Amino acid sequence: MPLITVALAVVVLLILIGRFKFNAFLALILSSFSVGMLNGLAVSTTLDSILKGIGSTMGSLALVLAFGAMLGKLIEESGAAHTITYSLTDWFGLPRIQLAILLTGFLVGLPMIYNASFLVLIPLIYTLSSTTGLPLMYLGIPLSASLSVAHGYLPPHPAPTTVAIMYKADVNLTLVYGIIVAIPAILLGGPVLALFFRKFRNKPPEGLYVPREFKREELPGMAVSVLTTLIPVLLMLAGAVVTMTCPADLPVTRLFKFLSDPNVALLLAVLVGSYTLGIRRGKKMDEVMKSLGESVGSVSMILLIIAAGGAFKQVLLDAKVGDYMAQVASSLKLSPLLLAWCTAALLRLSLGSATVATITAAGIVLPTMAGTGVRPELMVLATGSGSLMFSHFNDVGFWMFKEYYNLDIKHTFMIWTTMETIVGLTGLAGVLALNAVL
Repeated sequence: MPLITVALAVVVLLILIGRFKFNAFLALILSSFSVGMLNGLAVSTTLDSILKGIGSTMGSLALVLAFGAMLGKLIEESGAAHTITYSLTDWFGLPRIQLAILLTGFLVGLPMIYNASFLVLIPLIYTLSSTTGLPLMYLGIPLSASLSVAHGYLPPHPAPTTVAIMYKADVNLTLVYGIIVAIPAILLGGPVLALFFRKFRNKPPEGLYVPREFKREELPGMAVSVLTTLIPVLLMLAGAVVTMTCPADLPVTRLFKFLSDPNVALLLAVLVGSYTLGIRRGKKMDEVMKSLGESVGSVSMILLIIAAGGAFKQVLLDAKVGDYMAQVASSLKLSPLLLAWCTAALLRLSLGSATVATITAAGIVLPTMAGTGVRPELMVLATGSGSLMFSHFNDVGFWMFKEYYNLDIKHTFMIWTTMETIVGLTGLAGVLALNAVL
């Protein structure tokens, strides 16, 4: 049974990392071999899957992680992160700083994919924790909750937008309903969950962040700090608006589609930031370039671990574990809303990717909608919230959270996996409540 073999592979991974203290990258590669062979793949076929998974993950994330690290270094070293965090603290007050993080995360996460928005904002979380003395998780959990919900629930993110088209849902109405459902999900998965870890103390990885002291007069201005930080957000938001409102064959649409690609948007932010937060403030070009080079070195092992997580996911795909899960889900006798949620949740458990789980689940449950009268907008939200469930080793987000917050496997499960499960279950409850009202 594929589900049992996946469970055995996860146990192997836990033993290698927890008992024998293996590096996570090596443990993931070995576990990928085990899950492939347990599901009947030849050794050579498993190796091909691992290489394919590493290649595809590297291809989609290498530049995003590298440019994100560079932008983060510029924001950190220039004092821009301090400028923004001092302003947030002044505006909201320390008791309401989590609210500031939720709003920031939601607004930034609305147009940007999770990985890119996380990398843009993580320097602010590091700096806020350093300057206020608040625990890293007290601030980091609300940020990830808001980013994850925006990514999984709401257009213009790729998966919700794609399945909205598949279900023939109104994209704008989906966004309105999605925000209604997102509010309790973010609150429960963010500040409420963070209460349980308010005494937990962890520090950023060595080399990725160095606490700095700045005098207020040394800091860059608020306008240039915010503008440089939000360049990727503004470009991606503009791209989403143009894509939804203009014909695809117009030159302006093609231009903004290019500029709003996360790789391009982050590259442009690095180039602008090199001037506004570096050269303009008296640094020489070789100083700026040296700093950017060091920032990429600090995320090299993180990139390898994330790529190995992609290999684990690819082996599961090639072993047809997802197909088995889809068959199990389609045999369940449930309402379309529950079926969409359960199908997406099972696929997320087996495949790791929320985007893949959402789009695949939509294709499975689409035929069940005919004649049920279920609002297609709610089907989008049910599928999206289900795709956030059960995040574990085969999810890139799991490893990003673990590495950037310098957590062990146990606490990553306790925090990240619990958070994703909370936002997934709350999304289902919100969809069912809206369905009863509407």
